[in-house]
Amino acid sequence: MELGMVGLGRMGANMAERLVQGGHKVTGFDPSADARQAAAASGIAPVASLAALVAALPAPRVVWLMVPAGKVTDDTVNALLPLLARGDTVIDGGNSNYKDSLRRAQRYAERELGYVDCGTSGGVWGLKEGYSMMIGGDEKTVEALRPIFETLAPAKDQGWGHVGPVGAGHFTKMVHNGIEYGMMQAYAEGFAILKHKQEFALDLHQVGEIWRYGSVVRSWLLDLATDALGKNPNLDGIAPYVVDSGEGRWTVDAAMELSVSAPVITLSLMERYRSRDSDSFADKLLASLRNEFGGHAIKKE
Repeated sequence: MELGMVGLGRMGANMAERLVQGGHKVTGFDPSADARQAAAASGIAPVASLAALVAALPAPRVVWLMVPAGKVTDDTVNALLPLLARGDTVIDGGNSNYKDSLRRAQRYAERELGYVDCGTSGGVWGLKEGYSMMIGGDEKTVEALRPIFETLAPAKDQGWGHVGPVGAGHFTKMVHNGIEYGMMQAYAEGFAILKHKQEFALDLHQVGEIWRYGSVVRSWLLDLATDALGKNPNLDGIAPYVVDSGEGRWTVDAAMELSVSAPVITLSLMERYRSRDSDSFADKLLASLRNEFGGHAIKKE
């Protein structure tokens, strides 16, 4: 099958390379000339513009987007709209908000263009291990794209599925990432407790290796944590500053809209916010209040 890939950053390029390895022809575009050049070394045919990408593809065209969520995706979707023809399909494989996907799909439907939202997980390991894909869209459209999904997945019948109409793919991936926030936070807190029990002088890498096999807490995230601790036991040179890319916020928003209790995911998101406040006004006020009502000592800066 032949398709176009827009966005040749690390994940997009890896996905395109896996498709090429699976026998698909991939034409790729990225604003960066360096990214296009690097992609060419993996068997991807690079072009210098979206118009050239569309022109290079046979009808009905399939264009996969792997670009940052938000404005960049909107700009790309809008730029493609006048270039595509009836029966063409765009797949958004990025981490878009599902509400944005619904809005974009409606515009495409008005032009009789297909729009598929594909929540994609696998990160930098996907090239080798395959990608987990949660796909939303019209059933007939998704079925026509089956060869692509089967190639990208860990196996033809594993790690991917058509989960519902447009929007369902990105909604499912959003919740997936919210769960990921909670799991990561639990591992981080647990290892921190182990590290602070200094009289036991625990080897955290060793503990991680033990837990990886047979334990009920074994997981790929634990594998990654153990690997990180093996390479850098004290995590030297890493600032205690954790960013978020939006999915955790959206998951908490959805939980509130649906009146679903989600304290673990919500608190894990709050902890990420807290990590970025190196001069916490809230903590200063807490210290001041303790001093005001109880005369407790205040630690000076």
